[in-house]
Amino acid sequence: MTDGGTAPDVAAVRARLWDAPTRLVHWALVLLIAFAWWAGEAGRMEWHRWAGYAVLGLLAFRLIWGFAGSATARFASFVRGPAATLAYLRTLPRRAPSAVPGHNPLGAWSVLAILAVLIAQTVTGLFAVDVDGIESGPLSDRVSFEFGRQFAHWHHVTFWALEALVALHLAAVAFYLIYKRSNLVGPMFSGHGRFARDPALSFAPPWRAALVAAVAIAIAWWAAKGFRI
Repeated sequence: MTDGGTAPDVAAVRARLWDAPTRLVHWALVLLIAFAWWAGEAGRMEWHRWAGYAVLGLLAFRLIWGFAGSATARFASFVRGPAATLAYLRTLPRRAPSAVPGHNPLGAWSVLAILAVLIAQTVTGLFAVDVDGIESGPLSDRVSFEFGRQFAHWHHVTFWALEALVALHLAAVAFYLIYKRSNLVGPMFSGHGRFARDPALSFAPPWRAALVAAVAIAIAWWAAKGFRI
């Protein structure tokens, strides 16, 4: 749940809002989560596992990027406390969208919730054991069979939580588009939003994104190997 700018009649400036790494991670997570769900339902467990490793790598990237990335990607730039969140909630009945560039205080908590559930999804998947003990995560040998089955249960429960959060996210996007007259999806594709004035956001250089990507890939690969060298 993000704000892409202000209403069309006062949105005189088109400015860069989201960097390419943030947008790529966002849409890659959407596709990979859908693919992992399909693979699990279809019994393609090897594909399901590899999709999970890819999601883990994307999550590692996003978490690091939340501290080392561009202005709108950094947690410090959009995560606010309860007072600021409640103050923003009071503005929701207004038809005009807020002028916050990037995630608004309420959307920030949505982002954190989705990231937390996805982390729980991947971690439980690493330890999960299926009913016959054949299809298991790379860390399943670190726990007992019974505990591995418990991790499998938590893996399913966290997916239900993820479905609820995604439904809430889509409802918020529709609310902002229809009621607040703010298109949140377009800027996540193009990287640009419209504003009353240029927000003058700062963006991280490509070399930093490449470095963070290398670290994230290494973490995902190491996890796939059961954190063994």
